[in-house]
Amino acid sequence: MNRSAFKGSVRTSITLGAALASTVLCATASVAVPGDAGGATATPSVTRVSAERACPVVYFDLGETLVHTAEDGGTSYQAGAASYLRALRERHIRIGLITNVPSSWGTTDAERAARLKKEVDATWRGSEPFAWKDFGDRIFTPRTEAERKPAPALWQRAKADSGRCRVVYQAETAEEVHAAASLGYVAYQVARPHRPAFLPVRLIEFLGGRSR
Repeated sequence: MNRSAFKGSVRTSITLGAALASTVLCATASVAVPGDAGGATATPSVTRVSAERACPVVYFDLGETLVHTAEDGGTSYQAGAASYLRALRERHIRIGLITNVPSSWGTTDAERAARLKKEVDATWRGSEPFAWKDFGDRIFTPRTEAERKPAPALWQRAKADSGRCRVVYQAETAEEVHAAASLGYVAYQVARPHRPAFLPVRLIEFLGGRSR
C-alpha cells in the first residue's frame, strides 16, 4: 500500500470514506454496523470507531466464506480468500473463526478446532494448505448444540476474547451478518455481486485507527 495515500487524517478520511461509499452504494447488504436494527447498510462513524482500541480482530465463518466444498466433497479456498488472508497477515491484523461444528467433537474449543482441522485437511484439494496458523487459538465453536449460530453465544465469546478491540465478522449469509451486527460487530456479507468479495483491507485498517 502506498504510504503517501494515507498521510494526514483529512486525506485518510476522504480516501477511505470514498471507498466505503462505493462499497455501500453497490451492495444490497454491505457493511452492517451496530445499531442497524433494520438490516440496512450504514457507514460506521469516526466517533464510534475511535471509542474502541486500535486493534481490529476480523472473524470469519468458514464454509462457503473462506472454504468451498465441491460436489465431490473436496475442499479448497473460496475464490480470493487465500490472497485476502495474506493481505491481512501482511498488515498484522488478527483473524479468527466463528463456525458451527458438532459440539460432540470435543469438550474445549481447542479440541473441536483440532477435529475441524483434520476434517478440512483430509478433503483439501487446494494448491496451498489452509492457513490455520494465522487463526491461532481464535477458533470459536459450539460447546453445546444450543450455542450453534445464529444463537448469539459464539459471537459473544469471541467479542469478549477480543477485549475492547473493534470486531469484524464476515460470512456468506445475511442472517449471520445481521446477527453479528446486532451484537456489536461490523459485519459484511461476502461474495455478493458487484462489490468486493471481502471487506476491503483498507477499511479494516481505518476501523482500527491505523494508517500506513
